[in-house]
Amino acid sequence: MAKRYYWLKLKADWFSDKRIKKLRSIAGGDTHTIIYLKMMLLSLKDEGKLYFEGVEDNFASEIALALDEDAENVKLTLAFLQRHGLIEIGDDDEYQLTEVPTIIGSETASAMRVREHRERKKQAAGNDRLLQCNTDETGGNNLKQVCSVERELEIERDKEIEKEGEKDTPAPAAYGRFHNVLLSDAELDALKTELPGRWKYYCYRNLDMRKET
Repeated sequence: MAKRYYWLKLKADWFSDKRIKKLRSIAGGDTHTIIYLKMMLLSLKDEGKLYFEGVEDNFASEIALALDEDAENVKLTLAFLQRHGLIEIGDDDEYQLTEVPTIIGSETASAMRVREHRERKKQAAGNDRLLQCNTDETGGNNLKQVCSVERELEIERDKEIEKEGEKDTPAPAAYGRFHNVLLSDAELDALKTELPGRWKYYCYRNLDMRKET
């Protein structure tokens, strides 16, 4: 099985959430906030779920053991989370952290390597261009010429991409007795909608409907 990495995608205003501000404001609030974050990280692989496995006498003590935190602090944190709807107790000793399923990020190790490789190549290309276009005045004319050529090549590449896009657009089809009525798919559909029973008649009259309109 491919190795997979997980992370929390916290919103920029996560600490501005009134529930988090309330949690931090109580005695030992920063500790409770850290416990909550550690619980979310612990639950990532199971989409926000934590399970009581019976290793300790109760869930709070078991989570405290897993997180290396004080059991009493974990108990107070759990009480706060449950009171404010941030954790729900399900069946079979299952505990669901309600916010976690919507803020999970993950990717396989191979996907991460490919992404990092692409980022390094992109950065290296950018550095090469900076070195080439931001040197001293010595040889400035030649340098300007090189940079100008690079810009022209980029413009040509953009034009090629646009041409490829144009190739994907179907050419108008020929209709009528002498195949001299050229209509695109969109024009033909519009004609069928406007004249559902007579569109063929107009085509076979050899009239270009675009001219008539």
